[in-house]
Amino acid sequence: MKDFIKQFFDIKFWKFILVGILNTIIGNGLMFVFYNFTPIKNISMGVIDGYWVSSALGYIIGSIVSYFLNKHFTFHNKEKGFKPALKFAVNIAVCYFLAYGLAKPLITWMLSGQSETIQSNVAMLAGMCLFVAFNYIGQRFFAFKEK
Repeated sequence: MKDFIKQFFDIKFWKFILVGILNTIIGNGLMFVFYNFTPIKNISMGVIDGYWVSSALGYIIGSIVSYFLNKHFTFHNKEKGFKPALKFAVNIAVCYFLAYGLAKPLITWMLSGQSETIQSNVAMLAGMCLFVAFNYIGQRFFAFKEK
């Protein structure tokens, strides 16, 4: 168990965290700007509301940056072609829907007495934390898995 923990939290983990800081500044910064300061907040098409549109746009932009930095800097993945990008995209999508799908109802329930704006902003923060954990595991052991 000790070897697993040591291997799990190696230099790749710290590089992933560094890339994540940059992604947070770019993607999540945009997510909060889109939600709070643009007309996206007012979009309502059934299930899709400003929460989902804003968080999705932030993650799409941040994920493009993340793909290139993690592929080359963090995991030194040499695979060519479409396959690594597809695996990365699947990982991002699964992590996104899992993290934000869990965060929204949980935070809405926990903060039921608060305004929708507060609930959504806190849910986005909680979703960010869940996403980081799920995404590291997915990138390390699926998308950029060592051969």
